Amino acid sequence: MISALDLFRIGLGPSSSHTVGPMRIAARFLQGLEDSAQTGGGQTGGCQTGTARLDAVARVVVHLQGSLALTGEGHGTPDACLMGLLGLQPETVDPEFAHAAAAQVRATGRIALLGRREIAFDPARDLVLDFDHIPDLHPNGMVLAAFAQDGSGIARAEYFSTGGGFFSSRHQLEQPAADDRVAQGPPVPHPFGSGAQLLETCETTGLDIAAIMLANEAARRPEAETLAGLDAIADAMNQCIERGLARDGLLPGSLKVRRRARSIHQSLIARPQDNQAETLMDWLNLYAMAVNEENASGGRVVTAPTNGAAGIIPSLLRQYCSEGPRAIPAKAHRYLLTAAGIGLLYKQRASISGAEMGCQGEVGVACSMAAAGLAAVWGGTPVQVCAAAEIGMEHNLGLTCDPVGGLVQIPCIERNAIAAVKAVNAAKLALHAGETPRVSLDQVIETMRQTGLDMSSKYKETSQGGLAINVVAC
Repeated sequence: MISALDLFRIGLGPSSSHTVGPMRIAARFLQGLEDSAQTGGGQTGGCQTGTARLDAVARVVVHLQGSLALTGEGHGTPDACLMGLLGLQPETVDPEFAHAAAAQVRATGRIALLGRREIAFDPARDLVLDFDHIPDLHPNGMVLAAFAQDGSGIARAEYFSTGGGFFSSRHQLEQPAADDRVAQGPPVPHPFGSGAQLLETCETTGLDIAAIMLANEAARRPEAETLAGLDAIADAMNQCIERGLARDGLLPGSLKVRRRARSIHQSLIARPQDNQAETLMDWLNLYAMAVNEENASGGRVVTAPTNGAAGIIPSLLRQYCSEGPRAIPAKAHRYLLTAAGIGLLYKQRASISGAEMGCQGEVGVACSMAAAGLAAVWGGTPVQVCAAAEIGMEHNLGLTCDPVGGLVQIPCIERNAIAAVKAVNAAKLALHAGETPRVSLDQVIETMRQTGLDMSSKYKETSQGGLAINVVAC
């Protein structure tokens, strides 16, 4: 079972699959050399494996393939690779320091691998955007190779950034059955692989989804550590909103998109709060946009479950589970654990990668998770919670990922705002329903998966269709 603290991961914007994933992959590749261990996924091609040491490396080359190449520049992927090669960790590094470190590599043509082994590095030569190669196993492919001073190969590895900051080697994707035990972690008291199994477990144990998730997390760590981790996630979400509300100016990139959250916030607090329903919508919009403007600027966000959809779950957390910028622990725990229980079903049964599923796999999944979490906070039964999750996805089916200019700005920022409001409505509809839903959560997840497979690659984070070609990116 995937841990809730893995599904909600603190990292850097603007993309979990294109920034956080590649950053972690680059660091993992070098760490494998440092540990004199063969990197997972087949260091092949006649290169040495098993005995390689980082000290022998004179050159590193990174090939970005598929969506990582096609929208890599706009998503910050090349700089993320530099950060990873430097040994920086997305969960802990200061965003300003990380971006300055990448700029220093570009300025000097030198890089300190894992912060200590300095070699020459020319991004124009050693960071290759392979636009023509679409990997067979996943659209977000990376091939990394290390060479000795004489040009001989030391190691080679192929990885795939699978969404939400997760990544897998070729071996792991080609032979998942062999890796199931390792991937799933320790045995948990309440395993479930479908919505139906989750509801059956709730019925037989008398526990709600949050309690089941918390019990499963206890197989990994003491309960107090899990709750502290959830508190840190909630704090990071609220802090991201605060930063987004305080900053203005233009977002990076050729679109020259201006931040709006600060001015909207000032307008909201200055005007009379007459129409409660309309005002509620304004605040939900505001919180989601504040997060995604921070994400677009390369700031610190929480993958929820991805960076492109990072504003939806924090928006509802702030409105319904917080007092000002401080989360209410009991509500936040229930909200995040329930949302995570739904999110891991999408991760296990389909995908949370926009490059595989389109934006239905990012914003759609986040909307579904947020709706479920809010329904739980409002006292919904497990059946109602799953119904809220189903409604949240059902009305995002077919949502495309067509970022203009390859930037996580248009339509991504406003799309998060729309989905935050939609998640609240999905929770309300589920709680008002008086009968068993005709469409189950499992059915809608499978429908999303099939829709993603049928969707043209032009609409799956390649910027080759939709708004991306009908809006001038300059």
